[in-house]
Amino acid sequence: MGVSLEGQKVIMVPYMEAHVPKYHVWMQDPALLQATGSEPLSLQQEYDMQLSWNQDPLKKTFIVLDKELIEGRFVHGDPHAEAMVGDVNIYMNDLDDPQLAEIEIMIAERKSHGKGLGKESVLTMMAYAVQNFGIHVFRAKIGESNGPSLSLFRKLGFEEVSRSEIFKEVTLELPVTEQKQEEFLRFFSTVVTHT
Repeated sequence: MGVSLEGQKVIMVPYMEAHVPKYHVWMQDPALLQATGSEPLSLQQEYDMQLSWNQDPLKKTFIVLDKELIEGRFVHGDPHAEAMVGDVNIYMNDLDDPQLAEIEIMIAERKSHGKGLGKESVLTMMAYAVQNFGIHVFRAKIGESNGPSLSLFRKLGFEEVSRSEIFKEVTLELPVTEQKQEEFLRFFSTVVTHT
């Protein structure tokens, strides 16, 4: 079992088998499929995907829990599926630059939109990635029609580096300067790590 990361509003937990049924329901929503650039999968394919994510050293994913929705007390290792609101991922699969990470965020539960959960999840993931993997550039590929996500990443300091008319997506990047690294490490010192 990996770590869980607890912030002010969210707890990010490892993607567990018990999360798959709810995740599968989310990924049947045409709006979420479009926003995430995903294809619908069968429930078995979702289980297979969950397993592959946990076994791939070049990927890291956390399920985002809304702390307000956790029933009872948080226990590391419990899925707390009742509080699932989304996920945050990084991919470190650029063969030319292993310290570049593509980052994605999805807050799937509409009732949890506009509460700052996405922002806190992205900041926590970036701080975790800088601390644990030495990431020096973050990249986000976002559908050009996904205004909330584009706005979030721009507010966090990401800048547009390219645009694909074919895929209708914008690529944004954030270099981890020395100052940014210090900010991330300072931020990460406020995150509670559960092991």
